[in-house]
Amino acid sequence: MREVDVAVIGAGPAGLFAAYYAGFRGLSVAVIDALPEPGGQVTAMYPEKLILDVAGFPAVKGRDLVANLLAQAAPFDPRYLLGTQVEKLAYADGRPVLGLAGGEQLECGAIVVTGGLGSFSPRPLPCADGAPGSGIVHFVTEPTELTDRDVLIVGGGDSAFDWALTLQPLARSVTLVHRREKFRAHASTVARVLSLPVRVVVNAEVTRLLGDVAVTGAEVTVRGGATETLPVDIVVAALGFTADQGPLAEWGLRLDRRRILVDSAMGTNLPRVYAAGDITEYPGKVRLIATGFGEAATAVNSAAMAIDPSARPFPGHTSDAG
Repeated sequence: MREVDVAVIGAGPAGLFAAYYAGFRGLSVAVIDALPEPGGQVTAMYPEKLILDVAGFPAVKGRDLVANLLAQAAPFDPRYLLGTQVEKLAYADGRPVLGLAGGEQLECGAIVVTGGLGSFSPRPLPCADGAPGSGIVHFVTEPTELTDRDVLIVGGGDSAFDWALTLQPLARSVTLVHRREKFRAHASTVARVLSLPVRVVVNAEVTRLLGDVAVTGAEVTVRGGATETLPVDIVVAALGFTADQGPLAEWGLRLDRRRILVDSAMGTNLPRVYAAGDITEYPGKVRLIATGFGEAATAVNSAAMAIDPSARPFPGHTSDAG
């Protein structure tokens, strides 16, 4: 059985910052994630998209933010267990013991859960059954591959409008189709897209995709109106994702709509188990990467005191560390 001071479950931005901060506090760290690469949803879904709400960065690409977080934690040599599913939680002499897929066990001084939304799968495009085999994606890993292509984006949330902003300078054409008249995206992002040469079709649905091997076009039907055929090379189905917490849901954690309830110290109802980031819930919760960073530091400080009751709740500023 391997041992570690802090096990961080989830290698997204909050988890990577937790790994750095635990190392700064002199704690050994293991970062566990079911995905094969660090970065969580940022790496899996929008590595090339600009993130605009991280303090100190007017704009930063997702992959660059992840690379910087990894570099920040690197001096403390965290152990990364990627492509690894956490299955069970038990206790031995008051210390958490994680059961990993494959039978390995990891004894921890404390656990910090930063699993975002858990494992996720994209919502399917309703007209995709029987559609051509290629040309439908849920996120774009390399936007430059869509240069001079006709792009159709389906959805009305933040992801749909973010992709429109990212792809418009590259693509031959960008059309966004939403089944309602109102959008769920940030008003400022919507305004920016509407100011660009992006065609936005509301109260409409994509009713059919055309093509044999790959998508060559799409039929878009406006509610109560006619059907129009558009030339399309790529369909970005930005319809959101369904989340599954997997084995975490069986641990006995207090949940609110699949999110972990925490107190002001980021503590859960289970001893020595803390949480940070999008997976948490408490009054006034704001789901931003920036918020997750602060929660991760609080969770690690709480974990440090659980491991060593003589530890200080706040170790001081990093600028004072010599």
